[in-house]
Amino acid sequence: MAEGPHRASPDKVKLITVLSIDGGGVRGIIPATIISFLEEKLQELDGPDARIADYFDVVAGTSTGGLLTAMLTAPGQNGRPLFAAKDLAQFYIDQSPKIFPQKNWILSKVASALRMVIGPKYNGKYLHALLRRYLGDLTLDRTLTNVVIPTFDIAYLQPTIFSSFELKHRPAKNALLSDIAISTSAAPTFFPAHYFHTKDEDGRKREFNLVDGGLAANNPTLCAMSQVSQDIILGNHDFFPVKPADYGKFMVISIGCGSNRNRRYSAKTAAEWGIFNWLIKDGTAPIVDMFNSASADMVDIYLCVLFRALRCSQNYLRIQYDQLTGNAGSIDNCSKENMDKLVKIGRGLLMKHVSRVDLETGRFVEVAGEGTNAEQLAKFAKQLSAERRRRQFEL
Repeated sequence: MAEGPHRASPDKVKLITVLSIDGGGVRGIIPATIISFLEEKLQELDGPDARIADYFDVVAGTSTGGLLTAMLTAPGQNGRPLFAAKDLAQFYIDQSPKIFPQKNWILSKVASALRMVIGPKYNGKYLHALLRRYLGDLTLDRTLTNVVIPTFDIAYLQPTIFSSFELKHRPAKNALLSDIAISTSAAPTFFPAHYFHTKDEDGRKREFNLVDGGLAANNPTLCAMSQVSQDIILGNHDFFPVKPADYGKFMVISIGCGSNRNRRYSAKTAAEWGIFNWLIKDGTAPIVDMFNSASADMVDIYLCVLFRALRCSQNYLRIQYDQLTGNAGSIDNCSKENMDKLVKIGRGLLMKHVSRVDLETGRFVEVAGEGTNAEQLAKFAKQLSAERRRRQFEL
């Protein structure tokens, strides 16, 4: 939030600002649209050169959220962020049909379904080449603010978190951003697992065998907050005088990629499913959808309770759409009709009232007196701008 990478003004922090973006494939259009609105509000306050990376101490993203994180925080040739937020949705619209190539004829769809049983649906070559082209030889330590990007290592059966905060203690994690982005988006059944290795200063090799970060944290908000807390415990004075568990100092914007609460399954029906039905049902992958929804919702539920208990609910904003229907809930439906619909959903979410997840039904219900998501984002923009100005003044 100050000048230079990974910075907060020493001894001056009043708020730790976090932007978190869920996973969801092509549905990343939804958070891209919302983030564009937030950056527009920041530009109204601080001028047209304002960028998301200037205002957040941490940007976290899983899967497609990890791609957005890289695009928002990686430096371009001019040392400023590679992408302006207003260009993100169009990037998805332009590139998704090549990342998820579709064929309309029925035999092709049958072949695609069978392919998901014996191997990944897509070979990932276009996505890999695209990320290599944009991110080049940029490594994790080059991002313009701190980032947290979860992956899952299938060799160890445990999460591997690529975090700016860990680099001074675990330099072997200073991987290429392109490798990190490829790994966090390697959704099982859709893309192949990704292997790469790094070397430390002594030439020792660290191997990574990674798949989609959604297996660990499809909603990476809590992961980001724990990374900050761990960094404080280990003695980073950038966030002084914030204490490790002082969550009231956090200001968090968490954005989902939409979910389909209307797609319900019954135990009687699922009791008869074999491997094929768990992997493929009505054009979706039920087991993947269930893991991702459960992971994201548990984080949101916990944070809702935490911020409420600390009496600082106004510091936490979760924006999620839970009314996706049909194939709109798929991570790879990149028809023009669906992508246009996702843009409309993102814009429509801005006009919807702030909501919180209901612990019984899982539905999002409106919170009285908090206005619309757009109004809340505008308030957050003012706080972000004020915090940035205060830090710059006190440097």
